[in-house]
Amino acid sequence: MADVVLGIETSCDETSAAVLVGGRGVRSPELASLVILSQDVHQVFGGVVPELASRAHLAALPRVVDRALAEAGLGWSAVDAVAVTAGPGLVGALLVGVVYAKALAYTGGRALIGVNHLEGHLFAPAVEDPELGPPFVALLVSGGHTLLLDVPVWGRYRLLGATRDDAAGEAFDKVATLLGLGYPGGPEIERIAKHGDPARYTLPRPMRDEGFEFSFSGLKTSVLHAVRASGDLARDRPHLARGFQDAVLDVLVTKLERAVRATGYPTAVLGGGVACSRTLAALAAERLKGLARVAVASPRLNADNAAMIARAGWYRLGLGERSDWTLDARADLPLPGLEWPASPAHTPHPTSP
Repeated sequence: MADVVLGIETSCDETSAAVLVGGRGVRSPELASLVILSQDVHQVFGGVVPELASRAHLAALPRVVDRALAEAGLGWSAVDAVAVTAGPGLVGALLVGVVYAKALAYTGGRALIGVNHLEGHLFAPAVEDPELGPPFVALLVSGGHTLLLDVPVWGRYRLLGATRDDAAGEAFDKVATLLGLGYPGGPEIERIAKHGDPARYTLPRPMRDEGFEFSFSGLKTSVLHAVRASGDLARDRPHLARGFQDAVLDVLVTKLERAVRATGYPTAVLGGGVACSRTLAALAAERLKGLARVAVASPRLNADNAAMIARAGWYRLGLGERSDWTLDARADLPLPGLEWPASPAHTPHPTSP
């Protein structure tokens, strides 16, 4: 078991490094530092530009890693292992982190472990909650994925359902654009939805009352038609935002509640960038009251960050796993230990970041 793990995350547009400290016999390591540098350049484009993201990671990563070590009060000699996001994500951005991590590990004789980004999101709440552990149902929602998982033990993940088209976070971003709001869309929609009338626009809840799969493309189209029909978008914007947010969160939480009832598990985990939404966390806690406790990390640990990567890496290192020098970035890296449902014909492979 590594005592000090340096985590590196560069899967999309956040350059991040973190240090976890925890030796043998420790159930969960302590977070000694976390540094996240956001790339504001993408805001003017309304989405992430892969080439710009890669260049920004290349320029920022050495300083971000040095800052994380300094905040932890540790030197390079104290680092036992390097955990890095190997996928899924933007392949150019991933390559920056993987190559840098391999160099750090090789030159210092340190252990190297490639981490799946989605598994990192599963471990994010455990960074702050050392008592958190399976079994639980997990809802992972961000700009690139929407997954509902049955987690009987760490490292074993049964896919209950995924999105058939748009991820929830992607839908938030696209609808924010339709409403003339900024990027990323989730926080902007949540901000103005507070002032919206929930009865003004009642939008469809796609697939809410069936199974565990998701679909948000039709809902997005409904918003498009409503925007075009609006005679005064400035007036209707908060009401449209509220109607859209209510529809998405209702679908997400209904599916989560269905999974909790089906498994009987006492815990439900929310993870991914959309889990930064306080409205989502509050609705899940309300609907699952008396059924299961809702575990959700603080916003900085739900957004892409290196602490969750270091925590997942710490777990894998504890199993004796190591990556060799052939470790490479992979945009479609599958979730390790994933078990498919009996009839996955309509369930896409959950590999998006």
